[in-house]
Amino acid sequence: MIKRIGLLVILLQFMSCAELTQLAGTLAEAPLTQEQIGNGLKQALEVGIGKGAEQLSLTDGYFKSAYKILLPPEAQKVTDKLKIIPGFDKVEDIILEKINRGAEDAAKKAKPIFVSAIKQMTFQDAMNILMGDKNAATSYLNNATHTQLYSEFSPVINNSLDKFDANKYWSDVVTKYNSLPFTQNVNPDLGDYVTTQALNGLFSMVEKEEKNIRANVSARTTDLMKRVFAKQDN
Repeated sequence: MIKRIGLLVILLQFMSCAELTQLAGTLAEAPLTQEQIGNGLKQALEVGIGKGAEQLSLTDGYFKSAYKILLPPEAQKVTDKLKIIPGFDKVEDIILEKINRGAEDAAKKAKPIFVSAIKQMTFQDAMNILMGDKNAATSYLNNATHTQLYSEFSPVINNSLDKFDANKYWSDVVTKYNSLPFTQNVNPDLGDYVTTQALNGLFSMVEKEEKNIRANVSARTTDLMKRVFAKQDN
């Protein structure tokens, strides 16, 4: 073994820079194993999820971004009626800030849930994603984990809404609205609505980063990601 290593070192010493570069390229172009392809896809997803979750979990990550959660139609007609009542003139602004703060708080819990789902991905899943549509990874996560994510994300959202008094505030607003004459009683589930909108925003962020990694070589931050997605490029 030692003699073989010594011979290899001697051979390398006599090779030109061009020859060494060609040798390195040949080695790098060796067929990817199933494990490498799977790991490369998982790295890409974790990058996208990490950026999306972290950005949305910052203050104003939802509230002052393209993913701002707006009031549902039922809530809109409630606030429109209440604006003319003293003390409720800023009701819409208050509720909007509270529900978006709740979503930002809950987004801090999202990444581990997604990462756990990614680790269960099979090689066939990875190949289908790699050679699939530009949002294939995002679609996979949405189809495979949305129900589970909702069941785990919903309590976090509702706890966050309670933390910022949004559920109580909305309950008070609805009670006041329902006491008005000539109105149809409404009782929207604020927690369900905010949870759904928060997850939609999170998946949108993941999809944005997935498309970026697929299209831009510079966004592939590891050697393995570069090799795996080069297969897609070809």
